[in-house]
Amino acid sequence: MTVSTKSTLAFRALAAVGAASLVLGALAAPAAARDPAYAAAKSSGQVGEKMDGYIGIVGSGSPELRRLVDDINIKRKAVYAEKAKAQHATVEEYAFTSGCLLIAQTSPGEKYQAPDGSWKTRGSGAPERDPRCP
Repeated sequence: MTVSTKSTLAFRALAAVGAASLVLGALAAPAAARDPAYAAAKSSGQVGEKMDGYIGIVGSGSPELRRLVDDINIKRKAVYAEKAKAQHATVEEYAFTSGCLLIAQTSPGEKYQAPDGSWKTRGSGAPERDPRCP
């Protein structure tokens, strides 16, 4: 990867950070407020934020939980696609940047995916995040 390519990717990531921070409210808090099942799954550690910007099931989930997670992730992907296009970034770049921010915004006791792919429970300190996170 050339220095120019790295600079372009870094710029896109930073631009996406600004835009992503505007959309995170639309992705996290309102989903919990609209759906008590999501709020319960999140608070009980059945679901967590993944590095790729989507919600993941921690362990094995019921068919109902899988449907809930799939529905949230489909909605997230639609938002990411729209915002990525406006930022001249890929959906994956935008989703990754959003994942970095969503993990940073987890509360103590909530689950998140660590850079090694394992599920962690957020403590009182900052969560472990991918070194590529802005």
